[in-house]
Amino acid sequence: MTMGKFKLTKQEKAWVLYDVGNSAFTMMVTTLIPILFKNLASDAGISDTTYLSYWGYIGSIATLLVALIGPVFGTLADRKGFKKPIFTVALVIGVVSCAVLGFAWSWISFLVIFLIAKVAYSSSLVFYDAMLPESTTEDRMDDVSSQGYAFGYIGSCIPFIISIVVVFLFGMDNPTGFTIALLINAVWWLVMTIPLLKTYRQTSFVEATGNPFAQSFGRLWKTFREMRSQKHIFLFLLAFFFYIDGVYTIIDMAVAYGEAVGLDSIGLVLALLVTQFVAFPFAILFGRLASKYNTSLLIKICIVAYSIVIVFAIFLTKQWQFWVLAVWVGMFQGGVQALSRSYFGKIIPAENSGEYFGLFDICGKGAAFMGTTLIAVVTQITGKQNMGVGALLIVFIFGFLMFNVADKACSRAAKN
Repeated sequence: MTMGKFKLTKQEKAWVLYDVGNSAFTMMVTTLIPILFKNLASDAGISDTTYLSYWGYIGSIATLLVALIGPVFGTLADRKGFKKPIFTVALVIGVVSCAVLGFAWSWISFLVIFLIAKVAYSSSLVFYDAMLPESTTEDRMDDVSSQGYAFGYIGSCIPFIISIVVVFLFGMDNPTGFTIALLINAVWWLVMTIPLLKTYRQTSFVEATGNPFAQSFGRLWKTFREMRSQKHIFLFLLAFFFYIDGVYTIIDMAVAYGEAVGLDSIGLVLALLVTQFVAFPFAILFGRLASKYNTSLLIKICIVAYSIVIVFAIFLTKQWQFWVLAVWVGMFQGGVQALSRSYFGKIIPAENSGEYFGLFDICGKGAAFMGTTLIAVVTQITGKQNMGVGALLIVFIFGFLMFNVADKACSRAAKN
């Protein structure tokens, strides 16, 4: 894993490989899993509009659960010897849930198993993100974070291509192909994590004794109080909450939206495969650009680009339009994710990385409930899917404005 003169260390490679592993599950969530759920929902007589709403609601429930447990897990992760074991538990639950998801016997059981898988996946990312400051140095953080997303995008294409071939061979209406595909991705996720489990050593931690859960709540409350004197961190998290909420909503709902407006399932899946290939070089490009340009400027460009995506999606009615949207999203997806993660990693204390990244993941992968709920509610009220998607523009506008305020506060804090 090299790019130009930038070479990853052994620990950095192991850290990046977890992105390669878990991104396989992400690809399934954004492509084949919604199609499988739609098949189950259709068999039960559920309409397309109701299907989209149910998919949005289950995404909201999953992210709200992570929002509740993420900070607690984060504070636990900062205790000596806790980070890797809890990460491993979340990993195992996620992998097993992914593997058994294809055996769901009804749309309700499917949603329950998916909920467990999504919560475990998102929880594992709390610890994974918190490992970043320990896996590299501050001056390499933008690059390493970007390569994590970049290789995650391109690496996940390997099990995904195998999966879609299997699904297509059995047929889009045959659950057997989906079951095999989910098993393949579960194994890939686990195997790609082994290097990180072998090499990672927790070097930054908080010395603590006594009941870990009780103290975690106490430390979490203390962190919230300390944020009064660290307003730059609070303001960034608030801004991040809004704009990344929109980003993850688009990722999670893209295929479901395309299905709901009547686009071809195979075309939707292939378009999002193209997104992964486009995202790979652009994620690395944004990491390189961060060494020449202000990281905050690049994040702002990405937010504006996503706002354009929403406007375009409102008028989406044809397959070629979805392909254009998929390419456009791929250009900025990795950039906004990677740079936001590294930006945050630079403004927090390393010894409390787990605690702070627990809050970070509430606002990111663990709290994309606002966008999915917004789409679900507006779609149900209006009966128009494009109106639901269009409502996402609000979160990007507010996120952009708040990020401007947060960036100024971070600049002032860095000078003091």
